[in-house]
Amino acid sequence: MNSPFIMVVFGATGDLMRNKLLPALFSLFKKKQLGIEFFVIGFARRPFTNDSFRKMLRESIKNKNSVLVKKFLDNFYYQQGLFDDKKGYNQLIKKLNTFDNKLGACITRLFYLATPPDNYEIILDFLRSTKLSEGCGQGSSKWTRIIIEKPFGKDLDTARLLDKKLGNIFDEKQIFRVDHYLGKETVQNMVAFRFANKVFEPVWNENYIDHIQITWAEERGVGVHGKFFDGVGLLRDVGQNHLMQLIAGVAMEEPKSFTKEFLRDERAKVIKAIRPIAKIDVSKFVVRGQYNSYIKEKNVPQHSNTETFVAMKFFIDTPRFKNVPFYVRAGKNLQRNVVEISIVFVQSSNILFKEYGFPKIGNVLTIRIQPDEGISIRILAKKPGTKLALKTVNMHFTYQEAFQTKGADAYEKILVDIFAGDQMLFNRSDELSSSWEFITNILEGWSDHKSKVLMYAPGTWGPKEANDLIEKDGRKWL
Repeated sequence: MNSPFIMVVFGATGDLMRNKLLPALFSLFKKKQLGIEFFVIGFARRPFTNDSFRKMLRESIKNKNSVLVKKFLDNFYYQQGLFDDKKGYNQLIKKLNTFDNKLGACITRLFYLATPPDNYEIILDFLRSTKLSEGCGQGSSKWTRIIIEKPFGKDLDTARLLDKKLGNIFDEKQIFRVDHYLGKETVQNMVAFRFANKVFEPVWNENYIDHIQITWAEERGVGVHGKFFDGVGLLRDVGQNHLMQLIAGVAMEEPKSFTKEFLRDERAKVIKAIRPIAKIDVSKFVVRGQYNSYIKEKNVPQHSNTETFVAMKFFIDTPRFKNVPFYVRAGKNLQRNVVEISIVFVQSSNILFKEYGFPKIGNVLTIRIQPDEGISIRILAKKPGTKLALKTVNMHFTYQEAFQTKGADAYEKILVDIFAGDQMLFNRSDELSSSWEFITNILEGWSDHKSKVLMYAPGTWGPKEANDLIEKDGRKWL
């Protein structure tokens, strides 16, 4: 970015700033992608000075080049304030004006809400009442952007209220709703892979695809984030956002062009086409689990019914996928860290090889988002030897092997697009509304029918009912 900018990070002493935004900004700084003039202002309640704030940030930067790190952190400043107290915002205005005066121009202002979702509305209210949302005046609101992290609400109603508030303060072109999965290299590559390689298009439909599996798994539990997580649960935390983006990438139609609206149009169409699960049928198609040591985690209530695992089966009502079941599972404290999509193709025994044995599962295309980002395809090949026998083998590539790099970090890509004003990889309001309609139906089904959470042991693949969900259809998790 060549133009100067000011990024105000609300909640600047939290994990998101230290673990995601700071490393991404530092990486961009090393690559000389932040421009000559930029300013980052941390806004939080702790009584830091500029120097003590920089010292705290320094501890999170893993780089021994003290000169480079100092040059980077010299662009960081601190404003103490409470999110619900006008005083801090008024002091922030004065600080922002000093940077405008220094450069003699209205500098682009980026307001990044790196706080728990409960703080969003109060911060937005003060941005409006103090006119911070209007930039430095004189019609400069077009140079102001608001960045908001998921989860966007707790259900359909709260999401719509939040979106309405955002729309009353900012124009849609100023709103950047962050789902960092859209910034991941492999998620972006799904679109390129599908539509640049036309060899797959003829078989990317219900005639050739038996079913699709998506797995989102973490080895770790909730750790010290029990208070936040227990108020959200896994379905809201990753189901409404991350998993929806993976589903859209697999099932979307080819956009007319790679512009933000055409791409977002196709994502929105897919999410809207997900067949709702009736509340009374939620227990048939959705498995709700919790690892059995969850209530021992810090700040988790003793009788919590919050899910740490979800598995579900659903359909997408589009001509391409209307009869193809999607099986999705996601959870914490599972057997290993992996996020991947598997397209399992129809396996019909070829008469030519019938007498030699035909594996039950044949061709599978797997897109791995993490770890070891890449794509593999399982094919059938003849086993070495004098007799004819078939065996499944994998052909694969990883970004590290093919390009000697894993690509840009997701938050680097997100920040670059925010600086450029490019909304292609950010959620649009209609995408959010459709995803919340589907998720809220499940949440209300759990509530209406007093669904009990099913226990599972840490280090497994969730409750046994998750296996039953797919095995009753004659299929298995890969």
